[in-house]
Amino acid sequence: MSGALSHIRVLDLSRVLAGPWAGQLLADLGAEVLKVERPGTGDDTRHWGPPFLRDAQGGNTSEAAYFLCANRNKRSLTVDFTQAEGQRIVRELAAQSDILLENFKVGGLAAYGLDYASLREINPRLIYCSITGFGQDGPYAQRPGYDFMIQGLGGLMSLTGRAAGEEGAGPLKVGVALTDILTGLYAATAVLGALAHRSRTGCGQYIDLALLDVQVASLANQAQNYLVSGVVPRRLGNAHPNIVPYQDFPGADGDFLLAVGNDGQFRRFCEVAGHPEWADDPRFASNRARVAHRATLIPLIRQTTVQRTSVEWIAALERVGVPCGPINDLAQVFADAQVLARGLKVELPHPLAGSVPAVANPIRFSATPVEYRHAAPLLGEHTEAVLRERLGYDPATIAGLRERQVI
Repeated sequence: MSGALSHIRVLDLSRVLAGPWAGQLLADLGAEVLKVERPGTGDDTRHWGPPFLRDAQGGNTSEAAYFLCANRNKRSLTVDFTQAEGQRIVRELAAQSDILLENFKVGGLAAYGLDYASLREINPRLIYCSITGFGQDGPYAQRPGYDFMIQGLGGLMSLTGRAAGEEGAGPLKVGVALTDILTGLYAATAVLGALAHRSRTGCGQYIDLALLDVQVASLANQAQNYLVSGVVPRRLGNAHPNIVPYQDFPGADGDFLLAVGNDGQFRRFCEVAGHPEWADDPRFASNRARVAHRATLIPLIRQTTVQRTSVEWIAALERVGVPCGPINDLAQVFADAQVLARGLKVELPHPLAGSVPAVANPIRFSATPVEYRHAAPLLGEHTEAVLRERLGYDPATIAGLRERQVI
């Protein structure tokens, strides 16, 4: 392998989405990622379907699409580390690894001697990343944490959904498990920072990463708006709290998006809309004024946009450099010319299906491009190979472990 992290080995003990997403990103960058799973069942998301992958003959496999989205380029080995022999296997692998990812409950791995304090003794260079709902301390530390509840507790749902008084008003979660995804990205960033520190000092370190912390940190301008003003942000549907007009508008054939980012763009929009006088109206001439008079301006724009189709609006506005666009479903996304040109759908080899479609990694390196080696592994697909190649176990030893249900 020639990836940017081809010299790095990751021991991935995590399940579901946040930890696996981090592991997949590191694997895409070339790291060898060994995914340790429970014998018999494996990662919970293997069973989170339908839909399930179909094999080459068209029958369903046991591989849920959910699992496939977060585990490509990894090798799977099944180890029961509630048994002493399983603990020994994980410790031996940790001794050879650069990074360990886990998302067990606080203190959950200490009983097996697989916590950071124990593994640091055998590998002081190990970077150990723990992902939990609420972190290693604080009054909620022992609580389980799931993306949905964190979106609510962490404030994201209070900002997401139709405004009060509108049809369908009320808080909504984001349509994907965004907190988990962001936590996975923060985890990957954190371990890369720890690798840079280790390159200077030779020492690994412990990383405490919490979904709630990530969710609050990711509130960005909305959190800062509150901290600066003391005013609690309210739901605005698709509108923007700091920019107007920046939301969905109705065309004659359906809605489209208008994202005016400055006063020059607003003036050009007004000209296309046939209302150049809006740009000179003191209520609308600046973004500050437009935010203050949002309730007056938005209905005026809506009355105008319904007079043409969304396709016509987008074409006319694009010609004058006003940001706008359609609201695509996923079929339209993957048929979009730019998405096709950027190759955002890839095909990965799979032992049962032949190949599996997947979404490409968005990182574009000039010297160490992302490699798509294979789709998410079958449960335990690489157990014997890893034990043989990495730990030097002979066939008789492996057979004995399998007989005792350690692997």
